[in-house]
Amino acid sequence: MTTITFHITKSGEYAGFTCSGHAGFDDYGKDIVCAAVSVLVINTVNSLDEIVHEDITVETDEKNGYIDCMFNAPLKETSKVLVDSLKLGLSGIEKQYGKDYFKLKFEEV
Repeated sequence: MTTITFHITKSGEYAGFTCSGHAGFDDYGKDIVCAAVSVLVINTVNSLDEIVHEDITVETDEKNGYIDCMFNAPLKETSKVLVDSLKLGLSGIEKQYGKDYFKLKFEEV
């Protein structure tokens, strides 16, 4: 199962997110759940870095399906929209495919 945890500050601001695990919906190369999650997460990380130029720290481990993206400063408004969009897309995946393959979590930091 893939789990994405959004890290939220006590004041309700995004502090980052962590993606871990493989969905297990289908065989490697055919897993549409894993592919959809990966595209949303990687596109958001790339957009935060290359378009909005946020100060982020990213750690990855492709073999284990791990991406950790932490925000080193409060996000710009544009970046908040990108992360809101990521959350919206991931919520749709969770609703459509159920919690056997994908789980969305929120953690206060």
